Amino acid sequence: MSDPVNGAERSLGQLVASATAEMSALVHDEIALAKAEIRQDVKRGAMGGAAGGAAAAVLLFSLPMLSFALAYGIQAWSHWHISVCFLLSFAANVLLAGLLGLLAYAKFKKVKKPEKSINSAKRTAAVLQNAKPHPRPERAVLPGTVQEKAAVVGRSSA
Repeated sequence: MSDPVNGAERSLGQLVASATAEMSALVHDEIALAKAEIRQDVKRGAMGGAAGGAAAAVLLFSLPMLSFALAYGIQAWSHWHISVCFLLSFAANVLLAGLLGLLAYAKFKKVKKPEKSINSAKRTAAVLQNAKPHPRPERAVLPGTVQEKAAVVGRSSA
């Protein structure tokens, strides 16, 4: 066997263990990158959603007053019957809601996938497909321990 202190000549087992540790670190880094990207997007989306919800609540509570003011304003300006003025007020509110709905749809359509994380994960998966797993040595199991009982159950169910 080679001397483990000498870094120039390492055994195959040491090289495989080192490669396995580095691949594990890479996978953990990929997961951390994905979490960071998604956390940032979720934070932005949550803040936007909260602001939109608050705006919608204020608009909802002020809409009856606006509708009455608009209807009475139309009636004062045009001298039409008040029922026609309320219908025009309702139509204006429906038109405004439709425009705001289209704006919201356009904004939500621009939300993108975390492309960096997806591409990085695909590259890592392609590399990992060619890697072979590190063989694990079997441990000595003491009789009467939980590991021994689990091994017996595992053998009996196979």
